[in-house]
Amino acid sequence: MTTLNTNIHNKTLKTQDTKVQARAPFLEIEGVSKVYQTPTGPYTVLDGVNLSVHEGEFICLIGHSGCGKSTLLNMVAGFSQPTDGSVRLQSKQITEPGPDRMMVFQNYALLPWLTAYENIYLGVDSVYPNKPNGEKKAIVQHHLEMVGLTEAADKKPSQLSGGMKQRVAIARALSIRPEVLILDEPFGALDAITKEELQEELLQIWREHKVTVLMITHDIDEALFLADRLVMMTNGPSARIGEVMDIPFNRPRNRARIMEDPKYYELRNYALDFLFRRYAHDDAA
Repeated sequence: MTTLNTNIHNKTLKTQDTKVQARAPFLEIEGVSKVYQTPTGPYTVLDGVNLSVHEGEFICLIGHSGCGKSTLLNMVAGFSQPTDGSVRLQSKQITEPGPDRMMVFQNYALLPWLTAYENIYLGVDSVYPNKPNGEKKAIVQHHLEMVGLTEAADKKPSQLSGGMKQRVAIARALSIRPEVLILDEPFGALDAITKEELQEELLQIWREHKVTVLMITHDIDEALFLADRLVMMTNGPSARIGEVMDIPFNRPRNRARIMEDPKYYELRNYALDFLFRRYAHDDAA
């Protein structure tokens, strides 16, 4: 490891230690392993993953395909359970999906026969069935406005662009006021301009709602712009967290100003070195 990389690593650990002392963990992933039984024997996807997330943090996870990022976040969402270890939210073990954790997928997961309004309303109605109908409608309208889709409320997914579909998915997730927003590479299929627009919108929503965010990305620049910390995974099988990088840029963030900061390129190069030299993906595997 170069002197520059060592300094970044040491500063990262020191900053993390200070944060841990200052705030109690909100979400705790402790000793988590995930093993699948296959015809050729057990296959270990994750092995001994530990991560503490504080309330209101924005965490990005990055790593090569097959390193278990989605598997890990599926356990936070409650869609699957660890083979060993535990995942706890506010000291309560996660055993099933719940409205305190909402997930947004890359493929949007919208019901194609419902309009944008109806897709969001369905989520609100399922979580708050006893709320007055007028209040539920007001929640839907507010979240459509929040993502700039008031005029597209009556359009079905087939009539919406990819960016608009993702806005609907994010509005639906936030409309039930989750404590944790889980994003599985939500902007990966979008063009560069739409991606940057939605990144800005996501940061604004995050600031206003103070929700804790866990987000998978394959884009280092996206992670450096959005996240408080970048969790870098080693390759699978038996993947684990290799390093956690603290991202020091002040908020609110200005994309152009950040990219002019020499620290940006230090951190970017460090992450690139981790992914493409120290843990280069073996395409033959």
